[in-house]
Amino acid sequence: MRATSIGHAGMLIETDAGSILCDPWFVPAFFGSWFVFPRNDQLSDDLRDRIEHADFLYISHLHGDHHDEPWLREHLRRDIPILLPGFPTREQQRTLQALGFTEFIRTVDTEELEIAPGLTVAIHVETSITDGPGGDSALVVSDGTSILVNQNDCRTNDLAQLRAHGPVDLHWLQFSGAIWYPMVYEMPDADKRVLCEAKVDAQFARAMRYVENIDARSVVPSAGPPAFLDDDLFTLNMIDGDELSIFPDQTAFLARLAAVGRPGVMNVPGTTIEIGPDAIDVVHPMPVADVEAIFADKRSYLTQYQADWKPWLDDLKASWNPPSTDLLATLQEWWGPLLDMAPTLRSQIGANVLLRAGDLPILIDFPAGEVRLHNGEDYSFRFDIPRELVETVTAARAVDWSNSLLLSCRFTAWRVGEFNEYVYNFLKSLSRERMRRAEAEVVRKLTPPDELASLDEPDIRIGDYMVQRRCPHRNADLAAFGEIDGCEFVCTLHGWRFDLETGRNKTASDQPLRIRPAD
Repeated sequence: MRATSIGHAGMLIETDAGSILCDPWFVPAFFGSWFVFPRNDQLSDDLRDRIEHADFLYISHLHGDHHDEPWLREHLRRDIPILLPGFPTREQQRTLQALGFTEFIRTVDTEELEIAPGLTVAIHVETSITDGPGGDSALVVSDGTSILVNQNDCRTNDLAQLRAHGPVDLHWLQFSGAIWYPMVYEMPDADKRVLCEAKVDAQFARAMRYVENIDARSVVPSAGPPAFLDDDLFTLNMIDGDELSIFPDQTAFLARLAAVGRPGVMNVPGTTIEIGPDAIDVVHPMPVADVEAIFADKRSYLTQYQADWKPWLDDLKASWNPPSTDLLATLQEWWGPLLDMAPTLRSQIGANVLLRAGDLPILIDFPAGEVRLHNGEDYSFRFDIPRELVETVTAARAVDWSNSLLLSCRFTAWRVGEFNEYVYNFLKSLSRERMRRAEAEVVRKLTPPDELASLDEPDIRIGDYMVQRRCPHRNADLAAFGEIDGCEFVCTLHGWRFDLETGRNKTASDQPLRIRPAD
């Protein structure tokens, strides 16, 4: 088995039985804030040809640094078989179908599937209903002699399952930051520095826990950090080490691995890693000294990279939507019904959120479930976002503002007190499908299991069947999480499966489901 880095979380896995293209990302993401680092716009023609003619495509989740919609639209054949993670919704498949892709291989969480003679995959899903179409995923690939785990930035909790497929040879793993906190928050620099250092330590500690549990022959730093080439964001690059940033590069993580005797592989786009029975061979697309220079003289490297992409970035900024006259009315019409759907989520926020879109102050009154012009009311959370960015994501009806806007780091934030996950859960769930699931999950999370189980709720209709409201596993609301899949009924929260006609539990035989054909 051979794995070639193509930048960030992207790789091309090649075996005698076939090749798998994973998370190809080439076009800068998040309003041009994130660029691939090291740059991947200078790959060899041969590698580009192998990428574009891969046998299978795997996209771990829908975030823009993994799901590169402009590149996917232009560079891959429409009938490439796509390995779909077993997410709780079909949002990823619908998104790819909208790009014209036609061939999909649906997988079941953690289950091995032979996709070609001698080539087996298993996709592990980390379910989080407010983060993409069900969460994130990790890929395990085996060709009969070698096993590769592509964990990218999937924060799976069941590490034993990743190792259950056999001893791991190569473990691709995120180690760097991929969030806007704490850099965008208004606070003294001294406080922000303490939080940045704590965040970096936590990132490394989490990555090292994965390393120790997977115990691969070698670890490949992956999925970060991005490069920030816009002048407004350039200080987010960690160059000298004293920046207020959570984005260390792989040299820092490789040093952490070396300190505990763990082998790690320095890689840049084009680096090929060949897994053999006795050795793991690494070949870079340039002399080793040139690879090392990228990190040793990082400022010069980024400055040249920035100059090369400045015309593109200028054109991108010119394309952002100008202020409209109906932004407030549009958000009221869009968000009002979503707020009505989520009384429990609103109660967990329990305060006003002020969104200042340039000079337009918009108040989201979560207790009352209203969106209106701010008129001096108190608030506990504030976002200051350039008007043109809010206009652009609103015009696109972007359902996940974490992905489409906040990861750009092109905003500032302020809050009273501690982090409130439900504020962000709302901004990640801006469709009826997502909000229905977000509300159902917060109800399940806050209500003791015995209270949910004791609810005398009528059966509900899903498709042509009447089914009990709560899953017998962990009381998930099947109105939000239930789905008919062929001859099975599936609770997509944790993947439990039942016979559609009898309700027989195919996951745990002692907990059947009440189900019958609708009249």
